[in-house]
Amino acid sequence: MSERAAPYYCPYCGDEDLVPEEGAAVKGEGYPWACLSCARVFRVKYVGLRSASLSAPSRPTEGNS
Repeated sequence: MSERAAPYYCPYCGDEDLVPEEGAAVKGEGYPWACLSCARVFRVKYVGLRSASLSAPSRPTEGNS
């Protein structure tokens, strides 16, 4: 598996025109990606899995108050 997981779209403008940004990767912070549409550079970092013992926040369902 590659160390660099590719995002599918820019988290700022939603465009899919992304390229790896040439820059030093910081260990534990992910690699930089550049959006060619909005000119922003961002990183995507995997944080981890949520514990199954934590209860999910209650969300109202349609038709229930």
